[in-house]
Amino acid sequence: MIHAAPVEVTYKNMRFLITHNPTNVTLNKFIEDWPFDDGTPPSNQIVDDWLSLVKIKFREDPGCCIAVHCVAGLGRAPVLVALALIEGGMKCEDAVQLIRQKRLGAFRSKQLLYLEKYRPKMWLCFKDSSGHRNNCCLQ
Repeated sequence: MIHAAPVEVTYKNMRFLITHNPTNVTLNKFIEDWPFDDGTPPSNQIVDDWLSLVKIKFREDPGCCIAVHCVAGLGRAPVLVALALIEGGMKCEDAVQLIRQKRLGAFRSKQLLYLEKYRPKMWLCFKDSSGHRNNCCLQ
């Protein structure tokens, strides 16, 4: 099986690296394991855990890059990155287009439908000192 090279997706101050299965040498660089079936959307629990991790990582280490993998780097990993982009204020169609520009063949039909119906939970939005939500980016 030929794997596509890892690609970086950047939006605002968020950086993600979408890749295929890590090797035994690189596996220890990944800190969480949230398996879900190929071609399907993630469970609500995985989404919550993922967005929590994104929020914490970018707050603790602004400018860091979060690597996300699945077997081929075409379905599950792009879905998680798209969710973070949407939570960061990007429109669904823009998130899908950005990822597909860098990762040809990304997303399956069930995953696209899930993303189209997804409603942001405002995990990556913060209120300013006056209590108003800003433009949904980590600070």
